[in-house]
Amino acid sequence: MHTRQGCAIVIGASIAGLVAARALSDSFEKVIVLDRDDLPAEPTVRVGVPQGRQVHGLLAGGRNVFEGLFPGFTHQLAMAGALAGDVQEDFHWYFDGRLLRPGHSGMTGVGASRVLLEHTLRERAGALPGVTVQDHATVTGLRTDRERSRVTGVRVRYGRAREEVVVQGDLVVDASGRGSHTPAWFAELGYPGPKEEKVRTGITYVSRLYRREPRFIGGRLLGVSVAAYPGQLRSGFVLAQEANQLIVSVGGWAGVQPPLDADGMASYADELASPEVAEVIRHGTPLGQAVKMRFPASVRRHYAPLEDTPAGYLVMGDALCSLNPLFGQGMSVAALQGRSLLELLRDGRDGIERRFAEAASEIAGRCWGLALSAELRFPEVEGTRTRFMMAAGQYSDGLRSAAAEDAALATSFLRVTNLIDEPTRLYEPDIRARILAHREGRPGPWTSPSRQ
Repeated sequence: MHTRQGCAIVIGASIAGLVAARALSDSFEKVIVLDRDDLPAEPTVRVGVPQGRQVHGLLAGGRNVFEGLFPGFTHQLAMAGALAGDVQEDFHWYFDGRLLRPGHSGMTGVGASRVLLEHTLRERAGALPGVTVQDHATVTGLRTDRERSRVTGVRVRYGRAREEVVVQGDLVVDASGRGSHTPAWFAELGYPGPKEEKVRTGITYVSRLYRREPRFIGGRLLGVSVAAYPGQLRSGFVLAQEANQLIVSVGGWAGVQPPLDADGMASYADELASPEVAEVIRHGTPLGQAVKMRFPASVRRHYAPLEDTPAGYLVMGDALCSLNPLFGQGMSVAALQGRSLLELLRDGRDGIERRFAEAASEIAGRCWGLALSAELRFPEVEGTRTRFMMAAGQYSDGLRSAAAEDAALATSFLRVTNLIDEPTRLYEPDIRARILAHREGRPGPWTSPSRQ
């Protein structure tokens, strides 16, 4: 362990900000996390995270990283009532209207609400030596040296006060989310802003809590996901949560609007490949009102290619790349970027801005590519479809079709979508052979992969 010295500032106390605090705490004597919201002492929804009422799936890869950064994280969630199970055995996945063949994957998934996940991380991060999580603190701008070449802190307005206070720091991390002010702050300082890439998906989704009953979701521990696909713009999701609850979400692409009333939601879900979503809506006991959320477009900001940026400043999480929520990648991307920051700082702070920008961009890019290939399958979504992308799409169609019959192939597919294996894994010879065998109608016997 190298010497901890100096002060780091994190803008935003959501998932990315809390992971950033953990990463910084090994290198900095003092870490200050600033958030404009009222941070509750209990796991409840807060104003600054309106998506907190919606379903949040923590991918197995993200859970693994959280467990490494905060040992005992999964156990702590379980003690609060969350459930942990196998992502393929205890959860069913429907793609292109077909169920991926169930089996034991060896990957652990967690059934927990967004508010419990964030609350648990906030407790763990706030208990780290030197870490302070400060609410009612709105960051209004950056502080720099005279040459504007280095960020030396932030300007903060506390509570309802009109005056600004300067908080000085040796490193500032923007983890403020999709509404990040970094592009505007860069412009104020005379720096070029990042190129933005947008994919307009026109997604709307509606979620509602229900009391869990043994008959729902086939008696499985975790839930079911029914993905939309070309020609079927509706999706559905049921996830077990703490307090003996199920959260149900129905979504629509390209402007398709799920209804908010119970009868309408049930009829909407009747068109899904699995009847389990509609069953909970129609026969379950609701625990509150349905809540709607709109997500017009995925956004990626390209900071890594910028040659001229101020020293002492990093961007991560949704402030860097805001991904399609229906793929559930956001929390896991933040976790992976936080782990990367931790590892890079162990090699020293020299050039950390460039080194982290490239690493964070690579992580975001991998997930952006997975999401983009799925989004551009829909003719309603605008975007450039290259010949390579079309060929990759056809290959993926064959993969998903084969995975409906081959449990080991389904495991390999889920290892990639859960951000454990690289996407290139799906193009390796053994995977190609399984897909070809499916096309030719040759039987197994299939065995589950031993890769963990």
